[in-house]
Amino acid sequence: MLTTLAIDCGGGGIKASVLDGAGTMRAQPMRVPTPYPLPPELFVRTLVELGDRLPAAGRVTVGMPGMIRHGVVVATPHYVTRSGPRSRVDPALLAEWSGFDARSALSAAFGLPALVLNDAEVHGAGVVAGTGCELVLTLGTGLGSALFDGGVLAPHLELSHAPVRWGTTYDTYVGEPERRRLGDAFWSRRIRQVVEGLRPVFRWDRLYLGGGNSRRIRPEQLTRMGDDVVVVPNSAGIVGGVRAWDLATV
Repeated sequence: MLTTLAIDCGGGGIKASVLDGAGTMRAQPMRVPTPYPLPPELFVRTLVELGDRLPAAGRVTVGMPGMIRHGVVVATPHYVTRSGPRSRVDPALLAEWSGFDARSALSAAFGLPALVLNDAEVHGAGVVAGTGCELVLTLGTGLGSALFDGGVLAPHLELSHAPVRWGTTYDTYVGEPERRRLGDAFWSRRIRQVVEGLRPVFRWDRLYLGGGNSRRIRPEQLTRMGDDVVVVPNSAGIVGGVRAWDLATV
């Protein structure tokens, strides 16, 4: 049976497990802090070292933040900074990451077929039903997003970098620093306001709220969002590593 090493790369940590063909974890997930500064070669080495601590697999799926097209990094928000999310951008790192062929580099390093997508897209692969218009929003260090229509993955849009108000991006408006500043109650209200603002833009059939902070949304605010909005477990970022290989794209 073909097994998959699934790696979920975030701004604060990198998690991995090995999955069987049904998407069941064959090993307990392992996590390491995301190292900074993080040039591409250290990123690849960190993933290989993490994979070496898990059972052997036949292929690799990597979800990482940013705009990824055909396995090539167009832009990544956290890994170009000097010391992690919200810190100063390092021009040298920005140049190294721009156009970095992550899929080829990881395939060569692991000696296995590799698939590299935006982390929200891998997360979505683990939860979408494959019918209708389905939007996935992941809440963590910032905001991730992925859109599916009939199970077909749409081209990635960096919604997180769009302004939401007062020149503030969605990434800043609902990201982890703001959750800590506001507290869960006020932050949950802010999430509901974002959902209400995006509803007429996407007209989804189902909206999935995932990522590490989705569990912090207060039940009363989730109820007010409507029956077409559901919270899904953060483990989908790993579990989606198998289904991601079957995703059709437009």
